[in-house]
Amino acid sequence: MSEMKDMIVEVVERIFKENVEKETVDLLEEKSWAEEVWQLILKNEIERVAVNEVHGGAGGDYEDLFYLYRLVGKYAVPIPFIEHTLANLILECINLQPQTNLSTVHIAANPLTLAEGKVSGSLQHVPWARYAEKLVTLATGEGKQALVLLDLKNAHIQNDTNLAAEPRDHVDFTDAAVVASQSISAEQLEFLKKIQTAATVSKMAGAIDRAFELSVQFSKEREQFGRPIHRFQLVQQHLAILAGEQALTAAALENIIALLLNGEAGDEIAFARLKLDDASRIVATSAHQVHAAIGVTHEHRLHHYTRRLWAWRDEDYHAKYWKKELAKNWLNSSGTLWDKLTKKKQAEHI
Repeated sequence: MSEMKDMIVEVVERIFKENVEKETVDLLEEKSWAEEVWQLILKNEIERVAVNEVHGGAGGDYEDLFYLYRLVGKYAVPIPFIEHTLANLILECINLQPQTNLSTVHIAANPLTLAEGKVSGSLQHVPWARYAEKLVTLATGEGKQALVLLDLKNAHIQNDTNLAAEPRDHVDFTDAAVVASQSISAEQLEFLKKIQTAATVSKMAGAIDRAFELSVQFSKEREQFGRPIHRFQLVQQHLAILAGEQALTAAALENIIALLLNGEAGDEIAFARLKLDDASRIVATSAHQVHAAIGVTHEHRLHHYTRRLWAWRDEDYHAKYWKKELAKNWLNSSGTLWDKLTKKKQAEHI
């Protein structure tokens, strides 16, 4: 990262470290959220890091956002930072004005129906809809597919949560006016799916970082038979597994960030999503083994991260989706599987 990116990450991590305690994360269980932390983000204009300078932002890029998403996952911060910034990133990708009002995004597999400038239909598991004012989503109709910006005051919202108690609401529209829209091609939609997937990879990598840190810390503090449990071979084995998964997920994230910065978004994003699916299972298992019974109690923080890993694993464009997409692309390709894996291109394949 550049010196400027280092500074941004340092500022945000300090905000989270000083203001996000266990009680802060537990606010979600009380049907609330960390509004004070969100105000600190707004005060420091962190939410505008990746907004184009023309629109009053800092003109950052994917790298800035995805490193910050990793911190949101690492501290389990109960604010809609990812959803708001991702909504604005997508709006700018399709040449629409980013929003200053709290916004969320849901690129659904089952889009809304668009007709005569109005949309109807239902969306399931929309993140933070109850608190947001605007929604960026997909709509189809009149022979086209478009990304639309909608006012959530025109929607009926039924509150719901995921396994981690994060808001995942059901939203219904009936002839709701479209605030703004832009037709998109199948290629553009595929790119936006990959952007959303990369955001999920980022926050899951952060949760894995923290689960590993908590396990190492606990293994040093907890004693059994007169010595710290990290000296026992079985515990060391679990810590080694955790360290390996943490390193692999961090490398996967670094790789896809580099690809996006170079204007590429190939199969590597799908591979990273598949890796995170496996890692979430392995990390949760080993972390809870290290912590034993205390790890599943509400009083301990580990569940903040393992519950998020389990919840995020099944949200958005998950591993099952990307497995099918990879298989379909490879079966329809004129090249061999080896060519695809090694990026080897023969003249007849181009």
